[in-house]
Amino acid sequence: MTDDALVPKVSHLTYDSYLKVHDLLDLQDLQSDPQQHDEMLFIIIHQVYELWFKQILHEVDGMLAFIDQDKPLPFVKSLKRVVRILDVLVHQVDILETMTPIEFDRFRALLNPASGFQSHQFRVAEYSLGIRDKVYLKYHETNPVGFAAMKAAIERPSLWDRVVAYLHRVGINVPQSVLDRSVQEPWELNEDLARELGAVYRQLDERYHVYTILESLLDLDQKLCLWRYRHVSMVERIIGITRGTGGTHGVEYLSRTLSKRAFPEIWEARQHIITNLGAPE
Repeated sequence: MTDDALVPKVSHLTYDSYLKVHDLLDLQDLQSDPQQHDEMLFIIIHQVYELWFKQILHEVDGMLAFIDQDKPLPFVKSLKRVVRILDVLVHQVDILETMTPIEFDRFRALLNPASGFQSHQFRVAEYSLGIRDKVYLKYHETNPVGFAAMKAAIERPSLWDRVVAYLHRVGINVPQSVLDRSVQEPWELNEDLARELGAVYRQLDERYHVYTILESLLDLDQKLCLWRYRHVSMVERIIGITRGTGGTHGVEYLSRTLSKRAFPEIWEARQHIITNLGAPE
């Protein structure tokens, strides 16, 4: 090997070319005429959401691989990154709320029938985590790329399926009915599994790594709930109970999503922890 082999190749890469800044800044296509000042904010906020959704899906793919390979440390690391991203998504709502109802109304009619309801990346994220409702598939049949991504996500074991399988491998007594469930179907709360998870919290010295995984998952689920709540309150603040641009019942529909849980047994485990405090092992 010659010394020339150690010399780095000359790169013409620049900040702009690497990040494709010029392409990125050309993606804001305002529909209002004359242009309404706040439409730029509305577009950028939602484009940034989609970029963060892409990163979340990237992290979830990594998490699926890590947990399948029994690698809890990188799994939790990626999981915590998703939690931090959700913090950012929650705070982005604060920025959107600087737009008044009248300012939004000046271009809102131009958005029909577009709606955040049509974000296929968000649905893929829900499906990948374990929140599965096949009804959303029909709303994306005219979007081949989105439909294919959603269908693939709902046909493979979710993150929660993979975590439960991991818990079984490390000695947690997971009910056989849970291990044998059809992964395409919506998850149904299993009280026996919740009871077993409750026992983990009473055995922290022996099960600390499992406890860390469960609490990190709960952080994620809680942040998802918080983001949904902030989204609902923001929509109500700006458009009240008006029907959504995509044809949904606006705030009424969004409010129904607040009860969604990706990891219901971790929440339910609290009942078994509290009621069994002080009980003999």
